[in-house]
Amino acid sequence: MPKGLWIGRVDVHDPDNYKNYVAANGKAFAKFGGRFLVRGGAFETAVGSSRQRNVVIEFPSYQAALDCWASEEYQAARALQKGGAEMDLIIIEGYDGPQPGA
Repeated sequence: MPKGLWIGRVDVHDPDNYKNYVAANGKAFAKFGGRFLVRGGAFETAVGSSRQRNVVIEFPSYQAALDCWASEEYQAARALQKGGAEMDLIIIEGYDGPQPGA
């Protein structure tokens, strides 16, 4: 079964409110089996636009990724941002097929 992923790009406008969100979102991620593959870190924009931070979270399934987004725990964490950040987020099903050179 393919995994599910959250791919997010974030601009932080109010670091204090964003810290509240970060402190609270782990409860939802843990409940739905989420784990960070990317959480900030150095990056280079090769093509197109970017934001200040990038995040990729892997879930055991696409459904778990959707359920985490819709959960009371995650929505409560999101509410703590209070405008602290602007985010683009997609929830996408991972690929579980043949790979190049295989």
